Amino acid sequence: MTPRFGSPPQPGRSYRRRPGAYAVLIRDGRILLTFQEAPEPEFQLPGGGLDPGEGAVRALHREVAEETGWSIARPRLIGTYRRFCFMPDYDIFAEKICSVWLARPLCRQGPPSEPGHSAHWVGPDRAMELLADPGSRAMLRRALRLFG
Repeated sequence: MTPRFGSPPQPGRSYRRRPGAYAVLIRDGRILLTFQEAPEPEFQLPGGGLDPGEGAVRALHREVAEETGWSIARPRLIGTYRRFCFMPDYDIFAEKICSVWLARPLCRQGPPSEPGHSAHWVGPDRAMELLADPGSRAMLRRALRLFG
């Protein structure tokens, strides 16, 4: 069974299943996070939802490039978790199925192309403080154990 992080689903509420792919990117002992200005300003692991017909690895490459401007290599799945939330950008309640991948950041291709996003390299302790999602923090801890 896929572990759940965050709030439980609200009884009687309908949730749309939303698969997504997210990256833990480590370089020189630092973690690459994306900062999203809206709808709620927050730091996140780079990644996002799969487009129709898109596989997780392809979505991972696309989302990381859009949100950070970086290209990546050799992604390997380190875990999957679920969380139930409201997605104001889409005006839906979603059951997010988050696959998290440890990947190697290759090089910066340019600035993030996704409006309202910026890329930030931070130390592991600071990344744990900045990530609001408990599932992302759990996956980052797992990646740090595997990486170091």
